[in-house]
Amino acid sequence: MHETDWIGGVDEAGRGPLAGPVYAACVILGSDCTIEGLADSKKLSERKRTYLAGVIKHRARAWAVASASVSEIDRLNILQASLLAMQRAVEKLPLVPSIVLVDGNQSPRFNCPTRTIIKGDSLVAEISAASILAKTARDAEMQRLHIHFPVYGLNQHKGYPTKAHLEALKHYGISNIHRRSFAPVRALLTEPASS
Repeated sequence: MHETDWIGGVDEAGRGPLAGPVYAACVILGSDCTIEGLADSKKLSERKRTYLAGVIKHRARAWAVASASVSEIDRLNILQASLLAMQRAVEKLPLVPSIVLVDGNQSPRFNCPTRTIIKGDSLVAEISAASILAKTARDAEMQRLHIHFPVYGLNQHKGYPTKAHLEALKHYGISNIHRRSFAPVRALLTEPASS
C-alpha cells in the first residue's frame, strides 16, 4: 500500500456532557477497505455502533483512541481538550498518515497535512469510523464510571445534562468526574447538596 493511501479521519465524542473525559479517535481505512454502514455515530443505534466498532478495529489499516481528562477539560476548556485528545489519537497511530481529515472547522497541529471538513462524520468514511470508535470508547468509559458513581445514572445518559442527571447533581452534589468549568456544575459548587 502506498503512503498516499493513508488518509486518517479524526473525530471526537463527549464535548457536551457534564461528566467524564472527552474522547477522540483516528482511523486509517486504506483504499482497499470498504465498510458498509459507516455513518455519524450519533445517527446509529448503540448496537450498530458496537458492531461497526469491532469491524473497524479488525479491518482498518490503523486506528487509535485517546482522551483528555476532566481536569484537562477544566484547565484548558472543552475545545482545547478535544483538540488535545485528537492530537493524542493521531500520535498513537503506528504510522504517519499522508493527510488527516478532521471533523468540524478546528484542528490541532499534526505532523502531517491536515484539512477540516464540516459534517465530515457524515461525508468521509474515515471520519465516520473515527466517530464510531470515539463514541463507543467514551460510552464504555461512562459504563465503568457508573460502577463507581451509580447515583448519577451515567449508564443511561452518559454524562449529558439530562433532567435526571441535573436532579441527581442537585441531590447528591458534584463528584470528581464532573466538569467544574461547565455552567450547570459550576452553579452547584456554592450550593449544598439536598438532604
